[in-house]
Amino acid sequence: MIAAITITVTGIIALVLMAIWLLVIIVACRPAEFAITRSADIAVSPETIFPQVNTLRNWEAWSPWAKLDPNVKNTYSGPESGVGSVMGWNGNKKVGAGQMTIIESKPAELLRIRLEFYRPMRAVNTAEFTFKPEGEGTHVTWTMSGKNNFMGKLFHMIMDIDKMVGKDFEKGLASLKGVVEKTS
Repeated sequence: MIAAITITVTGIIALVLMAIWLLVIIVACRPAEFAITRSADIAVSPETIFPQVNTLRNWEAWSPWAKLDPNVKNTYSGPESGVGSVMGWNGNKKVGAGQMTIIESKPAELLRIRLEFYRPMRAVNTAEFTFKPEGEGTHVTWTMSGKNNFMGKLFHMIMDIDKMVGKDFEKGLASLKGVVEKTS
């Protein structure tokens, strides 16, 4: 009887270890690169929209994260807009803490940002906005891309990050549309 129990406990431990090993293999084989992209058509010119994105202080009017923490502490450094402009934030668990730096700015065409997240998870990603004229309006595309380490791959496997962050991008683009269409 004791031998049968010992074998059963040993068998259970072996199964648990095999399951963990299988999970590690599955996570390790997942792609490291990811990209989340959303687009919107806005009824104003790229020249009208671009300053709202290129000037980081303007994000408070349309960013989907700006309203999640009324007590968030934002800091700004570098030039007011364009390459080298920096915005840091430190807020509640919904917004976390991090910093974004404009690393490329082509007026009315492209804005590229280095995103550094400190909390709730450490990560460095790239955000990009492209502006393509369409008739009398603009097709705006917002993309965030990066590379996941093992824990990031595991997190992306458990949570649908594209759906989660994609919803925020959709809200942000709709809010940006409201801000620029109202003022023109």
